[in-house]
Amino acid sequence: MRRKDTSARFAERVLDGVDDRGAPERVVIWIERKPGAVWAVGRAVNPQHRASDAARRDDYVWEGYELEDALDAANAALEDVVSVLEQDGGTQRVAPFKRTELLGPLERWFFGRR
Repeated sequence: MRRKDTSARFAERVLDGVDDRGAPERVVIWIERKPGAVWAVGRAVNPQHRASDAARRDDYVWEGYELEDALDAANAALEDVVSVLEQDGGTQRVAPFKRTELLGPLERWFFGRR
């Protein structure tokens, strides 16, 4: 499998649970910075089974220009997945996305600093 450069992916949460049939299921939610100063929030189910790490067009749940809106969209998607996992008996805890965790990667991405 060819790996995609995910340097524009600033934050990610991985949640493990089970699908409707009881099979293991992984949900990945992320916030990335796209060309044109666009923030994007993605959600993929079982991406580890895909031939490529590249996000599909239908993986994106939100795109826009405001960081706070991206955080709201990402945390809403995260909350939805956690709610479903809890209904299925899951106890996995995951931290919400926070602005501070995105600022360091944003500065490195924008200014090219290491």
